[in-house]
Amino acid sequence: MMQILEWIRFGAGIVLLLLGLGVFMLEIFGVFKFKYVLDRMHAAAMGDTLGIGASMTGLILLSGFNFTSLKMALIIVFLWLASPVSSHLISRLEAVTNEHLAEHCQLPEDKWEDELC
Repeated sequence: MMQILEWIRFGAGIVLLLLGLGVFMLEIFGVFKFKYVLDRMHAAAMGDTLGIGASMTGLILLSGFNFTSLKMALIIVFLWLASPVSSHLISRLEAVTNEHLAEHCQLPEDKWEDELC
């Protein structure tokens, strides 16, 4: 019975690692496919957050539950908090300083001040 649980844990870890790898490949495709910087940033930020989360969770399952797993879990929490915040701040800077932003967005211009301020 214990050996079956080990194989299930091993299989789930491998599946999560492969899922993370697939997310990273989609992220790379999105970064190179999109032409506008905010679209690229969105693809990169979402890909990093989900890909690192899945990969690190797979590594936690493969290594077993020990002190190293706790460190990896803390890395996941840090990246889930830091990556979206930093991407949002950089995107906000682009949105505030770009004079030609209306060409790339579908938001009506009379709502720009309400959304950006």
